[in-house]
Amino acid sequence: MEELQVGHVHEADVPWVYAGDVGIQLLRATPTGFAVRNRFKAGYRLPTHKHTGSVNGFTFSGRWCYAEQGVEYVAGTFIHEPAGSAHTLTVLEDTDVLFMVEGAYVEYAEDGTVAGVVDSETLIGAYYALCDAFGIPRPEAVLR
Repeated sequence: MEELQVGHVHEADVPWVYAGDVGIQLLRATPTGFAVRNRFKAGYRLPTHKHTGSVNGFTFSGRWCYAEQGVEYVAGTFIHEPAGSAHTLTVLEDTDVLFMVEGAYVEYAEDGTVAGVVDSETLIGAYYALCDAFGIPRPEAVLR
């Protein structure tokens, strides 16, 4: 039997980068999805978006919700979003959360038109651009 290697990355080997009120620590980016840890500042709202695949998440600290659902997620909460779910992530307190995303998500403008698509390639491109902008060496530890 062929032994398959287990991929691993330690959080110390992947730097945090910031885009305004959002901290990004990209752990994995493959053609089928990505794993990203985010630190959101209180008051941040991600544009309304729809997922092409399912999403799992775990909240380490803070409090956030999907504006359309009225359920608050706090430290210790695990979530599962089915493929096709659409929502507006709203941050109520400074929050630290890990998302494991299959596929991509489509962002919508206020008028309902498509504003953009975020997949593993656009995310790793943005992550590396932020590393470059802040003079942080691009990490080799991101699982690919």
